Amino acid sequence: MTRIFFSCDVHGSEGVWKKMIKMSTYHKAKVLMMCGDLTGKAIIPIVKSGKEEWYCSPWGHQERMHSEREVQDMMKKIRNQGYYPYVTTEEELDELKNNRNKVSELFVRLIKESMKRWLNMVETLVPKDVLVIVNPGNDDIPEIDEIIKNNQRVIYPLHQVVDLDSRHQMISCEWVNPTPWKTPRECPEEELAKKLEDEFKRVSDYKNLVCNFHAPPFNTHLDLAPKLDKNLKPVTRFGNPVSVHVGSVAVREVIEKYQPLLGLHGHIHESGGLDHIGRTLCLNPGSEYQSVLLKGWLVDLPRKETERLNCWRVEA
Repeated sequence: MTRIFFSCDVHGSEGVWKKMIKMSTYHKAKVLMMCGDLTGKAIIPIVKSGKEEWYCSPWGHQERMHSEREVQDMMKKIRNQGYYPYVTTEEELDELKNNRNKVSELFVRLIKESMKRWLNMVETLVPKDVLVIVNPGNDDIPEIDEIIKNNQRVIYPLHQVVDLDSRHQMISCEWVNPTPWKTPRECPEEELAKKLEDEFKRVSDYKNLVCNFHAPPFNTHLDLAPKLDKNLKPVTRFGNPVSVHVGSVAVREVIEKYQPLLGLHGHIHESGGLDHIGRTLCLNPGSEYQSVLLKGWLVDLPRKETERLNCWRVEA
């Protein structure tokens, strides 16, 4: 039996990534998947202010360090919560504040260095007989794609069919429907529908097909998010947040049309769970990466037609 561990929306949390790569050992998963929104959102400067003195302000208050070991501990803490630590000087920090281009260049460099470090962990820590599948999501910059493609140990599943075993193939799409944040890989529903149809053209057997689509299908238990006002603030009613469906109509329509075996989704952190669209089981792990909590699904793919697909939620 092929057991998959599927997770997503790690958003730069190195602690979550380290937990993910251990799932083949803990749960005997033969396929590890971290698919969508791999990278973090900000740099946290650690500023050297004296011979044995550093400071940073990662969570709204200043933290001070008095040794190299304390600096390393702070860097680990920052990485675990999904940010990129950068040791710098007062002079360089002033220069960065006044040069947005340099900040952008530094951000891209730190993202790429982190991605390479993560993939090196796979090479050294994951058993060779385990399939490791990694792809970006809508939040991720295009510069990381070549890093994943060029790594010999992991599979970059976009724009190709991946054989999970002798019975089950997988197609993938990292694009999502429009969001208020104008992320790098989002597009109108009409364009997304074309991208999805192109993926289905790669296969002929839909009955045993797995769809790794980052956007969850519209109007399910997997796509509920807080309703936002024009200032992107959550809307409340009687003190309680109002939720709305924000998933993709295009994703729902292709699932209804082709009825694959399994849909693996993410993107909406608040909506971890499962739902069915016809015969298709759709899963979203959800995400609490800033708490360094790994959330995922274990899925046992059926070995023959008479067996059922089984799944369990996992947190670590």
